[in-house]
Amino acid sequence: MGAASSEPEPPPGPLKGGGFADEVSWVRSWKRVLAGIGVTVSGLERNLAMRRCLQQRRGPGEKLPRLGEKVVTGWPVPQFVSLFLPEFPIRPPLGQPQLKILGFVAKGSFGTVLKVLDCRREKVFAVKVVPKVEVLRRDTLKQCKEEVSIQRQVSHPFVHCLGDSWQGQRHLFIMCTYCSTGDLHTLWASLGRFAEATIRLFAAELVLALGYLHDLGIMHRDVKMENILLDERGHLKLTDFGLSRHLRRGERAYTICGTLQYMAPEVLSGGPYSHSADWWSLGILLFTLATGKFPVPPERDHLAMLASVNHCSYESPGSLSRGLSLLLSELLCRNPLRRLRYLHHFKSHLFFRGVTFDAELLQKHPVDVVVAARQAEAAALESSVTFTDFDCDLLAWLRQS
Repeated sequence: MGAASSEPEPPPGPLKGGGFADEVSWVRSWKRVLAGIGVTVSGLERNLAMRRCLQQRRGPGEKLPRLGEKVVTGWPVPQFVSLFLPEFPIRPPLGQPQLKILGFVAKGSFGTVLKVLDCRREKVFAVKVVPKVEVLRRDTLKQCKEEVSIQRQVSHPFVHCLGDSWQGQRHLFIMCTYCSTGDLHTLWASLGRFAEATIRLFAAELVLALGYLHDLGIMHRDVKMENILLDERGHLKLTDFGLSRHLRRGERAYTICGTLQYMAPEVLSGGPYSHSADWWSLGILLFTLATGKFPVPPERDHLAMLASVNHCSYESPGSLSRGLSLLLSELLCRNPLRRLRYLHHFKSHLFFRGVTFDAELLQKHPVDVVVAARQAEAAALESSVTFTDFDCDLLAWLRQS
């Protein structure tokens, strides 16, 4: 067998044809050549990413500029913009305002969530608005982009899927379907505890949602009542993928993250842990829905929380059925390898006897307790605000409201 040639790959010739596929091939060819002499091509890749965004949005008959030519976007494209590509495409200014702010939904460390009306489609959405400065200051760029990447690939009846994402000059925008009934935690706080029939339905929907995510290699890592929205018929949608990550079967994670009262012992101890940690969080959630209180009170930090978790017996009250008590004990198993986690085990479980795990059939009837507790939506603000260039002054709007 002859020795492999050590001569460098010859550089590609001039770009011909001008099609987008030709340019991709041309850039990749140059990338292999330049990598051999230590030259980076991040500028070429950013240019290509921008051209991909523009190609998706160009009108009929419009031609893209040749690779290397200046891309005109209406405002300069510095690194402050290119850092967030391609997960957050550039949106050119619109001739007519398309989105109108109807109200304020929530505000947290992640940013602000607004209720908006898509005037073109006449449909209401929730838009999470994240300041770019905060993303960079907190060093969460990778996390922010992975959140959108994950939501873009999921499509499930019980998962809150991505509607759109884009960037302005100062903010990132993540748009999802608006759930008018609010979140599960708000409902639980008003009711205290749920009947087992309702818990059985909610548990089946969450089992399907988590099983779907895990099959895609996605670990949620923050399953809690606040991250479960309720649609107008009372069915669940698992949301907020800010802490989620891609984790293939057999891989392990070590980051201590999530919400203390829901975190599995292997997460609190710093790992290694895997998808089984999500099933522990589901066990905490179901225990709380059934009893009206958390099995372990919150602690000041993860070490104190770990000590409390390890000393808790997780005994179910005698008022719970044998099937639910058994389910909780199998989910709240400290050994993740013995924890209940496979769909076929849930299907054959005593607690789910007679329950279908078909998403369409589960959604057939409204959830009476949720519909009964649903309050009328707040009236729209008298003076609504429009996105003139998808980058409105949110602070000014919040001061006015």
